[in-house]
This record gives sequence, structure tokens and C-alpha cells, in this order.
Amino acid sequence: MGHELRRRQVLKGIAGTAGVAGYLGTTGVAARQESQVNLGILMATTGDLGPLGADIQPAAELPVTQLGDSEAPIAISSQTEDTATDPQTGISAAEALVNAGYPMVNGPMASNVNMQVTQQVFIPNQVVGCSPSSTAPSVTDLEDDDFIFRTAPSDVLQGDVLAQVAIDTLGAETTATLHLNDDYGQQLSGSYVDAFEEQGGDVLNEVSFEPEQPSYTSRIQQALADDPDTLMIVGFPQSGIQLFRDYYSQFDTGADILITDGLATPDLPADVGNDLENVTGTAPSAGGPEQEFFEDLYEQEYGRSPTVFTSNAYDSSAVLILAHVAAGASDGAAIRDNMRTVANPNGEEVGPSTLGEAVEMVANGDEVNYQGASSTVDFDENGDVVSATFDILEFDAQAEAIEVIETIEFEGDDENGGESESESEDD
Repeated sequence: MGHELRRRQVLKGIAGTAGVAGYLGTTGVAARQESQVNLGILMATTGDLGPLGADIQPAAELPVTQLGDSEAPIAISSQTEDTATDPQTGISAAEALVNAGYPMVNGPMASNVNMQVTQQVFIPNQVVGCSPSSTAPSVTDLEDDDFIFRTAPSDVLQGDVLAQVAIDTLGAETTATLHLNDDYGQQLSGSYVDAFEEQGGDVLNEVSFEPEQPSYTSRIQQALADDPDTLMIVGFPQSGIQLFRDYYSQFDTGADILITDGLATPDLPADVGNDLENVTGTAPSAGGPEQEFFEDLYEQEYGRSPTVFTSNAYDSSAVLILAHVAAGASDGAAIRDNMRTVANPNGEEVGPSTLGEAVEMVANGDEVNYQGASSTVDFDENGDVVSATFDILEFDAQAEAIEVIETIEFEGDDENGGESESESEDD
């Protein structure tokens, strides 16, 4: 799926709205040469991660639409492909984008897809990849010649958050894990296990499972064999529905359950047929300086509230677009070399609310510092963001919503050396 947007196109649901449209316009650029920007978008709208991708993909496309309504000196060609949450499908979809001439791509979403796509397609072809939701620690260590970035925080951090919630909030002394048998599941489970043991807890069982199976009875039984206080589950929605149905029909021991971002979809209780009252979740949060503006923009454009990783997807596209304009050419290496130029200090602060103006500034050679919806979007030497906010979640089955009960912020020079602060929603 591809399309082109040029300035003065209508932004549905936003054009003419005071406080939003007022941020989009710039002046004095009619006679200036437009920059041609080519943005590929590689998301999972089907497969195990499809229910989350249905919200994340529109967020990735939102800056394209937003800039199409602005006076920014830019013409954007974009093309969106579906990975189906499958590495081989993702490779084929990525090759389609590369063959179509796209030098940069927002995505992929899932870590097992991201690891294969980046190594087999992006890096060899010098294409910049910036994932909004690939959180596996192995992404940090890729030999990528600096072509791979992400706006989502590493699961090294989320493992610490999960352990903190299990021990400090749920009072767990023992735990077990049940996780997808892929990069995301294995590594997040490992991060949680390490953190739980470091904090004095006892890990009883670590059990993996394959996606989208007709039954998870034997895997659940194995994980719960030694009666843990807390069961931590790493999965995606399609598998999670069957897993929770099996759990509540046969194994509801009263143990607390922890879930991660991949299962943080508001529809899960209804799909499972249970309120999930004993379930607590963690997920990266929209904790950036322009979080509120992004939320308003998303709601007005799509008529629904943004969900997990949507702000990260917006930021990935925005930074890629600014880096492309700064590069002055549709060249992956030049775009790569400008990712930190537009995202990290010390330029003038810009963000979602001033994206059109930011494009004009970059086109004029001015230095900018993009401040995002998900975070400040400062990249370290590995292409990881150096700060992140995590939400502690509970399901509100009656409202078909997810309630944030606490936030935990991490700040630091790198993903492994940050410090955390927690803040209750009541504070």
C-alpha cells in the first residue's frame, strides 16, 4: 500500500481545529524547492501481533498525513507493508520496500521479525530502520553499522519493572514465567528472571510456548507445577486469548499474573471471556514532552484513544522524516548520519506540535532537537533511547479499557545505567 501526500492536503478531523491546525502552518515557502521524502512503513496488522498493529500502523502514518496539510517544503512518498508477525513474510515485505527505493523504514514491530529483517535486508542494503516496538535486548548488540534505531526502550528496563511490581506491589516471593519462544519472549523472560533473583526472589519454572496454538494446557501446567506466587506471561494477543481461556477454565489457582506490553490490549478480557481481575501489566508509556498533543492528534484523526507503542510509532516516523530532510537526498547512509543530528541536543526544540515548522527549519539548515510523544527521543551510540517511562496497568473489563495505576520513569546515560522513579496516578 503506497501513496503520496503533498502540502495543503486535508487532514481529516483536524483541519480547522484551533490548537491543532494552528501548529501545522508555516509561511514564505511557496517558491522554495520541496524536499522529496520517501518513508517505508513495515508493521504487523495480521498474525499474532495484529490486534496491536491495527492501532500502531495508523500512528506511524500520522506524521505523513499531518505534513500533507502543512505548508512545510516537503513532498512525501510512503508505502506500508504487513509483516503478518512472521519473519519470512517480514523479509519479503521489507524487500518490497527496498526494491521500491525506500531508504528508511519505520518498523518492524516484533523483535523476532526485526532481527531477521534488519540483518537480511536493511543492513546489507544500507536502509535505516527505526522500530517503534521491538524491545529485545539483542537489538542493542546488532552489528548494524549504525543503521538500526528504535524509539521503544530495551526490555532490560522492563524486566526490572516487572520484578519490582512482582515483589514490591504483589508481594511475590516465588515466580514462574510462560513466554513466547522467540527473541522477544526469551529475552524479556530472562531479564525478568535476573531482576527477580537479584531482588531476593525464587524463580521456580521458565516455560516457553509457540504462537497461535489450539491449546496451551500442558505449558500452563508445567509453569504452575510448583505453585508460584506470581506467573509472568510474555505473549501477543492472538496466542494470549487461547492461553488465558485455558488458564481460567482449568488452572485458576489464585496466583497473581503479570503480563507485558505485547498483551496490553483493551479487548483481551472480552476476547477471553473473563474480567482478568488478577492480572497486572507493564508497558512502555507515552511519557514524552508532547504526549498530550499527540494523544489529541491521534484521537481527532482516528476517533479512538492511542494504545501501547502508538506514540513510539509516531516518533519513529517523525525523526526519520526530519533526518531525510537534513540528509538532502534519498540516501540511507546520509539519513543514518542525521538521525542523532535532528533528535539529540543541542538544536532548537521541536516536536509533534511544530513538525511542519521543524521540517522547514531543517530544510533551511537550522539545528533542531526533536522532543517526542513517547520520550525525548535521544539516541545513544547503539541507536537506543536513553530515557523511558513505563505504565503499570490493570484491565477495566466493564469499560473495555486499560487503567494506568502507576508510572515508573527511567533516566540515564544509557539503557543499562539509568535510575528509576515511580509515581502513582493518585500523586
